[in-house]
Amino acid sequence: MASASKSVKKRLGEYLAAAPPAAITEAIWRDMLTHLSPVSESYLRELLRATGLPFEQPYAGIRQHTFEELEESLREMLGVYVESVAGGNRERARYCRRQVIGAKDRAKWMAADEKVAAEKRAQKEEMVRWMMVWLENPEVFPAWVEVRKRVAGEDLPEKGA
Repeated sequence: MASASKSVKKRLGEYLAAAPPAAITEAIWRDMLTHLSPVSESYLRELLRATGLPFEQPYAGIRQHTFEELEESLREMLGVYVESVAGGNRERARYCRRQVIGAKDRAKWMAADEKVAAEKRAQKEEMVRWMMVWLENPEVFPAWVEVRKRVAGEDLPEKGA
């Protein structure tokens, strides 16, 4: 195991150099969390996204820089969630929900931060609505988001970050 005195970023670089994965799978995600401990999942996810490596859900988490990213990641998470529930994997289903809850909480925090530009706050408020629908009834989300996009049309806050 790498020295704890090295930064997580440096230890991750060494980990990836030693055995570069084709993608971040569940096994690799869990192994990284163990080898890079102590590290928060959100920080590890941020570092891994910067590498460009593809992620499997639910370990990719919820991306919310744009509405397109949010929709895509919520749809991907839905697939894993439904599969987990159908297969009786309650732990994985709960993990999916925790990822959406965490993303919703981050968006809520940004929406309430008066230091954040008004347009960005409005965007995050709308994103919170999307995640609330997912959390209330994940399987309704795909149909709801299609209707929401049609109804909101140009009224959706800025689509970019």
